[in-house]
Amino acid sequence: GEQKSIEKRFDKVQSGESEVGLYRVTGVFPSISKNGKKLAFVDNEFQAVWLVEADSEAAPRIVYKAKSNKSVFSTSWNQNDELDTLYVCEGPAFSIEKPVQIIRIPNVSTHDPEEHKLKSFALTDHKYNCAFPSTNPEGTKLVFRSSRDRVQGGKREDKNLFIIDAEKGEYAGVDQLTNGPWTDTHCSWSPREGCDWIVFSSSRGKPGGAPASDHGLDSGYFSVYLVNAKDMAEGVVPVRVIHSAPTIAGHVNHPVFSPDMMSIVFTADLAAVSVDPISMPHFMHSVRPYGDIFSVELLDR
Repeated sequence: GEQKSIEKRFDKVQSGESEVGLYRVTGVFPSISKNGKKLAFVDNEFQAVWLVEADSEAAPRIVYKAKSNKSVFSTSWNQNDELDTLYVCEGPAFSIEKPVQIIRIPNVSTHDPEEHKLKSFALTDHKYNCAFPSTNPEGTKLVFRSSRDRVQGGKREDKNLFIIDAEKGEYAGVDQLTNGPWTDTHCSWSPREGCDWIVFSSSRGKPGGAPASDHGLDSGYFSVYLVNAKDMAEGVVPVRVIHSAPTIAGHVNHPVFSPDMMSIVFTADLAAVSVDPISMPHFMHSVRPYGDIFSVELLDR
């Protein structure tokens, strides 16, 4: 018979920790608004952005659809809830050679898909591969990673962090936060107002002599670092929080601060990953399994 899409719904599942509530919804790249009342995520086909609101009895609904021959991924809320703005990346996923743009969707809670389509705005230049946006607590600035050329006319093999206006984008200027022959990515701005610490994942600690890529997928040897947006002076060294080890091409990725900034949560494959496709399915768009979720406490808060 005719196949139908899986209904978008929440399921409460058993957690391995008694103090942790665990819920499941069909989709990827989830992000929760700062007030905890809205959840955005992308469907498994990378074609639409969905929204769920805690204060609404409405079913999960689509607020943005990918343009023709493109995909959407990496949702992120503006930390200023009053702006009701969501950011999403549009372009071919997991392909540094092709352009990816960061799209701003204002008034995302409005029940009008046409308004979202008309008012959505590309914040980044179509020539570059830009992704993983995150705003400051005030909602005025946005940090992201980009493959902008380090050398004019050179190959876009490296990724560094940049900061732009959260509303006007690159058209109001671009400030470069990091600069080097590595991959800086998965950046997340601190949730505390007046605090300019940014946590991100990077391969900058990769040992000399290591293979150029890990099984042809990425550079490997990722670690988590902290950098202050006010210290955008050349030569400023980020603080390393945790690393994968000098002999393991590990992936310590997707770090985010806890709301109270007492800890950082991240994914890592250091505790091994399952090779059983039945118990741990590997969805079709994923580059690799990212392992488990970990948390590390910060001594200086």
